[in-house]
Amino acid sequence: MRLYAQTTARRSRQILADLIAVALICAAVKLALVAHDAIKRLADPGRKAESAGNSLSNGLVDAGDAASKVPFVGGQLKKPLRSAAEAGTGLADAGRSLQDTVNHVATLSTLALIVIPVVIVLLLWLPPRLRWIRRSALTRRLATNPGGADILALRVLAGPQHKLAALPTPPGGLAEAWRRGDEQVITDLAEIGLRQAGLRA
Repeated sequence: MRLYAQTTARRSRQILADLIAVALICAAVKLALVAHDAIKRLADPGRKAESAGNSLSNGLVDAGDAASKVPFVGGQLKKPLRSAAEAGTGLADAGRSLQDTVNHVATLSTLALIVIPVVIVLLLWLPPRLRWIRRSALTRRLATNPGGADILALRVLAGPQHKLAALPTPPGGLAEAWRRGDEQVITDLAEIGLRQAGLRA
């Protein structure tokens, strides 16, 4: 199985197309990672809120514990401080929730920014490459089979006529020479068929 054409022009085009496809895929991945980092920075307020909430809650719990030691009114002082500590815990929970949401958005955005462009590039690039690989293998097999050169020559005769301009025209024309089984004409036509497929005889 041949991955690249033998003819210089077609091989150059194939290599260029492959390099462009790889570059586009790499660019999509890099862009997705940059976007991921940018989105993750949106979680900074959530981290600060979580940290502030935890500090506030811990401070108020400590203050409540200290206030509970005050004689006679300690129990009454501790209750509002405990309630305020729960508000600090709520702030910390909200900060964590914001971070989780930002992380989910960052992950989904990264996947979308990678998968969609990669799928588009593969759909535009891979089928023609696979078709050429299959077609070149069939053409090569046809050329080596008995009578294959005749079939290749017939395909060239039935195709675009400007490809035949370089061949000398025998008496009666190329088609007549092919019908007569002129080996030189058949060989020349088969070589054109191979070149059209990006192969050499």
